[in-house]
Amino acid sequence: MEAVFRDLTANVYGNPHSQSDSSSATCDIVREARQQVLDYCNASPKDYKCIFTSGATAALKLVGEAFPWSHQSSFAYTMENHNSVLGIREYALSQGAAAFAIDIEEAVHNDSLSKTSMTSMNVTLHPVQRRNKIQFTDGEPTGNAHNLFAFPSECNFSGSKFNLDLVNIMKKNPARILESSPYHEDCWMVLIDAAKGCATQPPDLSKYPADFVVVSFYKIFGYPTGLGALVIRNDAAKLLKKTYFSGGTVAASIADIDFIRRRQGIEELFEDGTASFLSIASVRHGFNIINSLTVSAIFRHTASLATYVRKTLLTLRHENGAAVCTLYGSSPSKVPFEESGPVVTFNLKRPDGSWFGYREVEKLASLSGIQLRDAFAIPVHVRNILACLTWIFFRT
Repeated sequence: MEAVFRDLTANVYGNPHSQSDSSSATCDIVREARQQVLDYCNASPKDYKCIFTSGATAALKLVGEAFPWSHQSSFAYTMENHNSVLGIREYALSQGAAAFAIDIEEAVHNDSLSKTSMTSMNVTLHPVQRRNKIQFTDGEPTGNAHNLFAFPSECNFSGSKFNLDLVNIMKKNPARILESSPYHEDCWMVLIDAAKGCATQPPDLSKYPADFVVVSFYKIFGYPTGLGALVIRNDAAKLLKKTYFSGGTVAASIADIDFIRRRQGIEELFEDGTASFLSIASVRHGFNIINSLTVSAIFRHTASLATYVRKTLLTLRHENGAAVCTLYGSSPSKVPFEESGPVVTFNLKRPDGSWFGYREVEKLASLSGIQLRDAFAIPVHVRNILACLTWIFFRT
């Protein structure tokens, strides 16, 4: 923050849509920030572009709005997804596309003789949802349709991490996941919601070439809020159908004639209005901190603290011997160190087994200087307390 304040008080930044010296300098800063985001995800600028948005939710909304949905398209998503990802379903269904949820459980089998491990996936497909299907008579799946599969790199609720091999499987061999579905022969594009996972383990897009990756900066370094990014493959960007245009997204428009000429650059085309250039200028200072600490060190630190907290919470007992905490997600004794993120999700129980209300827990924790987050934004069947330990860890 000190570096940000020094920067903003010592330099003048101008609207990047202008041609002044300060505006040209701002364009250079924005260009540098885009490259830092791509480097963070190990994405080649030959294959990917970085589109700045007003947050991770806005990046997901952009994909949902502009994706080329048709009544032959499908939107598949894992059960563990943020509400902002589930919102894409509305765009798909409104265009007559099919939508369905998938449960994926990954199991690792170790062979003591060969000292090797095998990974298997247990997949459960939920019922297909569709609207306006009466309007279409030729609604059979087709390989020419554009389909989208979305999953988080790390579950916002439990901290469980998904195997990023899902990207390559869905793009190259979707039948492995969708073998019991009529959509298993279709071509799929893949979206990774990395807003949470990027904080400690960004996806390596050179190994897992997803079409869309969503990033949130405040979850990486706490500031600036209201700024996110969509890392998008160049070939995927060409398929998106943008309707609305604004000041910076067109080269020319005429008020009394139906004429517009959109800009050719991917970033220019999808960044409506003036970019939040002061926030973008601040991003580079955050990346400087991350690079000095290294992401791997941050991951080890936060994961070890989360493991310690999980195990400690499980040992808490009331005087009658009843357990105090109910934890959600995988058991800390069964989950490998690298497969769980820095999130601990739990409910607290009274000695008689009844639940403490989440508001009561949150209030008492706040009085003790412990910051918790209740899990309202996570689509689950019960209300739980989501302890955002990431920020406790960064501050220790």
